[in-house]
Amino acid sequence: MVARLAEKYKNEATGALKDRFQYGNPMAIPRLKKIVVSMGIGDAETEKNKLEETTKQLALITGQQPLVTRARKSVSNFKLRAGMRVGLKVTLRGKRMWEFLDRLVSLVIPRVKDFRGLNPSAFDGRGNYNMGLIEQTVFPEIDPDSVTVVQGMNIAFQTSAGTDEEARELLSLLGMPFRKE
Repeated sequence: MVARLAEKYKNEATGALKDRFQYGNPMAIPRLKKIVVSMGIGDAETEKNKLEETTKQLALITGQQPLVTRARKSVSNFKLRAGMRVGLKVTLRGKRMWEFLDRLVSLVIPRVKDFRGLNPSAFDGRGNYNMGLIEQTVFPEIDPDSVTVVQGMNIAFQTSAGTDEEARELLSLLGMPFRKE
């Protein structure tokens, strides 16, 4: 079974992008390469249960076991040593990526309080987009009553688009609700 948004990309978005940007080669049409979901957990070394709980929740949200990220450098002002566990990340590709994007667009973003649209200027200049969520409880997989640690997360979308305009159009066609400037 192919994910709903993967079908939408193949049947609708590719044609619309080709018409708008006049691509001669079908391989030049921008596509979504991967989605990286990451959580920074600063005090993971001192609070072991916080790391375990957020690992379980991120695995529930993404359907994939998270990778523990470690500090590269020691920074005395932050009481940080090289090699300390500081966060979690999951890289989604293929079917899991499309299913996560579908849930994000149709279920999660509408549940965000005081949502006025995604920031259209959060592109990096190379066609990639980053967004943040303040808490993980907006995901339907997470039971808000069982959460003891409210944790924010960053979601990064990597596309094959060459410009921000092409990437914005791609993500808009896939259902991302960008704020009107």
